Amino acid sequence: LMVNLDGKNHCLDSEGLTVAEIRPFRGVYYNQLLFSDLSPVICPPYDIITPQLQQELYHRSQYNFVRIEHPQELPQANKYTRAAATLEQWLKQGVLKVDEVPAIYLHDHYFTHQGKEYRRRGIIVTVRLGNKMVIRPHEDTLAEPKADRLNLLRACQANTSPILALFEDRGQQVASVLAGQERNKPIISSSSAGGESHNVWAITEPEAIDQLCHHLAHQPLYIADGHHRYQSALIYQRERKEKAFNFVLTELVDFSDPGLIILPPHRLIRGVSKSTLNGLMVKLKSFFEIEELPLSLPNIWQKVDEPLPDDQVKLVLFGLTADHLSVLKLSDFTTVSQMMPYSHCQLYQRLDVCIIEHIILEKLLGLGSSQEEATLDYSYDRLDAVNKVLAGEYQLAFLLSPVKVEVVKAIADAGDRLPRKSTYFYPKAPAGLIFHRLV
Repeated sequence: LMVNLDGKNHCLDSEGLTVAEIRPFRGVYYNQLLFSDLSPVICPPYDIITPQLQQELYHRSQYNFVRIEHPQELPQANKYTRAAATLEQWLKQGVLKVDEVPAIYLHDHYFTHQGKEYRRRGIIVTVRLGNKMVIRPHEDTLAEPKADRLNLLRACQANTSPILALFEDRGQQVASVLAGQERNKPIISSSSAGGESHNVWAITEPEAIDQLCHHLAHQPLYIADGHHRYQSALIYQRERKEKAFNFVLTELVDFSDPGLIILPPHRLIRGVSKSTLNGLMVKLKSFFEIEELPLSLPNIWQKVDEPLPDDQVKLVLFGLTADHLSVLKLSDFTTVSQMMPYSHCQLYQRLDVCIIEHIILEKLLGLGSSQEEATLDYSYDRLDAVNKVLAGEYQLAFLLSPVKVEVVKAIADAGDRLPRKSTYFYPKAPAGLIFHRLV
């Protein structure tokens, strides 16, 4: 049933609730006759491609997808028009092929994390844009990467890498449909760089597609990764006002998937004045009980990871005391909550990433103000973060706990948004494996 709400058409179920609209699409991917191994040609999504990695990907293969997903800046040519030209050229040459029949794509992503092997199962579809009740974000976005993705979208008219979104597979209804597809031959079966591998099946049977669309329709979808890509797709949809641009490429993963791993983006700080740094400990003691743990302690990380009662908050800081981790236990939540932006829910106010962001970085260190012109960077490995401080590359490291997937859901359900880079869903879904042309 389609009805008009707030001037927009929405798909409603029998109870009058807004539902998701999932569609198959004609996937674009590398020609397996030419590229039986995709490791030289697929690449990470744009947001984790550093200049060094970009250069490495360019040298890995003349057909590496980085030339479309995140081309090099050249003074004599616009990178977005070059990406579009490359896409058209590869389609004409047969480097890339387009499926003749629309499909939903089953994607098994194999990887290793901390010595353990995992499989994350996703389904790659297109999802109708524009309804906040259906597609729920959990993180804030920045203008610059959003503009970059929008410019690429305008030039290529393609979703070059998928948004990662989460859903609840109640009764394992989706899983049972997908299990029946494993008997078929994958259209893609390939290892990739870094020890990852991928199997992809094209689901084209009308009955299976109808079942998947039905099971996924009656619930919201939660953006895990790709907030900037989603916002850019919304802007482009409003610009074009054509049906072809109403859907966005999305990989859907069940909340309970054992391969769904969230890493914490630890904060690294440099450029803080000596006077501010010297006064930080006194300021912290106004809010926290502080325990100093020597790095030489044999079981230091087990000690750090000891759980606290549910209503208590613990932060970990390195760099204030030589060769010691500072474990900060929040003692005055009332004052801290009053210092938070008023619009946030209580769950938000109790998360370590939010306390670090708003209380320590903004209020106590003055980051983002004229008080300090410090630099904020990120690391997804706490030992790496500590070692960078020990090496003098940074002054402070704030070591975060990973945000649990149920917290992501609760924050999104509350209509709230975490600070940017609060979660890192590992590993990223690759660019170039399967993508979507809008025209």
